[in-house]
Amino acid sequence: PGPGPWKLTAPIGPAAARALGAAFNGGFKFPASGGGYYSEGRIAHPLVAGAASLVIYSNGDATVGQWGRDVSMTPRVVAVRQNLTLLVDNGRPVAGLNPYDASAWGFTLHGIPNVWRSGIGVTASGALVYVTGPSLEITQLAALLARAGCVRAMSLDINPAWMVFATYDPSTPSGLASPSNGQNLVSGTVQGPYTFFESWWARDFVTMSAR
Repeated sequence: PGPGPWKLTAPIGPAAARALGAAFNGGFKFPASGGGYYSEGRIAHPLVAGAASLVIYSNGDATVGQWGRDVSMTPRVVAVRQNLTLLVDNGRPVAGLNPYDASAWGFTLHGIPNVWRSGIGVTASGALVYVTGPSLEITQLAALLARAGCVRAMSLDINPAWMVFATYDPSTPSGLASPSNGQNLVSGTVQGPYTFFESWWARDFVTMSAR
């Protein structure tokens, strides 16, 4: 997302594949995201106050919050991915959600509100929750994240070409994650376990790895 080169990008190499458990899509392209991006010690796009932010820390913890209120830059922050504004706050969908407001929640294929959508949130105990599915409008995505126990949540990417959450299960403890031992969280997505191992995949993504 922005001028490279990036060290942590596709294709995932053997060293990272040794600990890889799952990977999932990021958010909108810039500037449509309405926010910024920080990774590998540099700001690729300026971070925006008030933007919904997925923040990853040096110990591997991650959370979701509003930039400048719930989360902010500290020496422990290693990555920030901003995308739009919070979809769930204080455990409830934010007020005024309008499924037909494409300018606020993303322009969809053919202009219909019900499309593939994804989102991520955090529970009161600090657990991350990822949601994706077909034919979702923005109020339904927010409701699902809230029902899953999220106290704060944000939208990630939309439309079928960009949705992907893959898990990996090598046959041995020392085995490497690979497309052959990966599977999709939800069937029907265009992308799959192979996506993050391809050099042509140019969008940002998030990996979850064993510590």
